[in-house]
Amino acid sequence: MLKFKFLLWALTRLLQRAIKNNPGCANYVKGKELTFQMQTLSGVGRHFTIKNGAIQSAAGLTPSPQFTMTFKDAAKGFSILSAKDGKDAFLGALRDEDLVIKGDFVQVMWFQGLTEYLQPGTKPG
Repeated sequence: MLKFKFLLWALTRLLQRAIKNNPGCANYVKGKELTFQMQTLSGVGRHFTIKNGAIQSAAGLTPSPQFTMTFKDAAKGFSILSAKDGKDAFLGALRDEDLVIKGDFVQVMWFQGLTEYLQPGTKPG
């Protein structure tokens, strides 16, 4: 459980660094307003807010996210989010129902685009 919580916290820091250091990433989030959360079935999680060209997060859940990623448990969440081949892990988790996504899928796809800025040596779009 602790590794999952730490990974969600670290995700915020990595995205903040990408926004600060990569003009393409800063442009990608510019003007975007989005609130989403990642959690386990048991309700442990973190919510994230993108607004005014920045990302922030806080422990716990928010009552009205635009989308929610719910992992079967903390171990599955950690394994999926930290997988080297993230897209395959993500798709496999959806297929196996280790990950359920609810909410606005257009925003989910936008977020997937944002995570591309975390890949070393890649400069999306």
